Amino acid sequence: MPTHVKRAFKYRFYPTDAQAAELSRTFGCVRKVYNMALSARTQAWTLRAERVNYNATSAMLTAWKKTEELAYLNDVSSVPLQQALRHLQMAFTNFFGKRAKYPRFKSRKKSRKSAEYTSSAFRFRDGELTLAKTTEPLNIVWSRPLPEGAQPSTVTVSQDAAGRWFVSLLVEDPGVRAFPATDAAVGVEAGLDHLLTLSTGERVANPRHGRRERARLARAQRELARKAKGSANREKARRRVARIHARITDRRRDTLHKLTTRLVRENQTIVIEDLTVRNLLKNGRLTRAISDAAWSDFRGTLEYKARWYGREVIVVDRWFPSSRLCSNCGSLQEKMPLHIRTWTCGCGVTHDRDVNAARNLRAAGLAVSACGAGVRPQRSTPGGQPAMKQETPRREP
Repeated sequence: MPTHVKRAFKYRFYPTDAQAAELSRTFGCVRKVYNMALSARTQAWTLRAERVNYNATSAMLTAWKKTEELAYLNDVSSVPLQQALRHLQMAFTNFFGKRAKYPRFKSRKKSRKSAEYTSSAFRFRDGELTLAKTTEPLNIVWSRPLPEGAQPSTVTVSQDAAGRWFVSLLVEDPGVRAFPATDAAVGVEAGLDHLLTLSTGERVANPRHGRRERARLARAQRELARKAKGSANREKARRRVARIHARITDRRRDTLHKLTTRLVRENQTIVIEDLTVRNLLKNGRLTRAISDAAWSDFRGTLEYKARWYGREVIVVDRWFPSSRLCSNCGSLQEKMPLHIRTWTCGCGVTHDRDVNAARNLRAAGLAVSACGAGVRPQRSTPGGQPAMKQETPRREP
């Protein structure tokens, strides 16, 4: 594990009118440069089968600034514009590596408003952050301290749909250390009635943050639909809807952080199932509930925290019949419809469906890990086949 971990600390801040205007101009210029570079690269490949790299788009940016039509690009800091080109280069790298879809154009209304500044475009001194092209430091609410002596390498300023301003500082955190090793291992079964079921028999309640705000959200959306397009009242109504969505997202993120931190702190090995959430969302009856459970966010958060703190996350293949396999005798049931929550095996043991699945996941993950093979499907390696898929024949769940 590396000695220091690069970690982003995100804070809310309240800009002055001049700062808000400058940042809004920067967001617009970043979006414009990104879209123009994407269009140029797409046309070069479509018309001439030519690949355009970052250096070529950087030269294009210099030429664009000299034109009368795009002279306003000189009014904002050049660093966020260059970073936008680097982000586009990374998007194409991921596309050609088959890790992402083809890059899409940024929308003025729907895309995230953000700008990234490197160390040459900001000054951080005595706990005050001043960005390029601004004269005053940002009024940041320091909700938690930065690591002692930390100096940000990059600063990302963003504004969400609810109008809130955030600044994210990327620093090296020497306080992130591996937890003491332990023999504890746990299997985790994700669900909807209960957010998580552990192999220990513990169940974590599903808070259903989206359901709790559903009536308020529906009322706000009806009010939004009645407002005239382009009016100030419609913008106010849109902000109200966005604030409800932001509140749901914040609560959901807080829940996932608490759960994942606890799992990583208490267990050396955590075994989960490789769920294809994208395919599960095609089930019209469960789409809203699955989205509210945020299984993908849970897995991503769990994995990066495990890397930070020296833990191991084992991901068992999705075709492993964890629900139909008896954790006591190992016999396999032919069918197990979703409405069956408890069942009795021929050996006489009565199982709770989710607890039994979590125990089977734990056993399968530890067994394959002990053999020296991994059962974690590699997200970054196209075509990677997990060992569990080779050992267990494919069966319908």
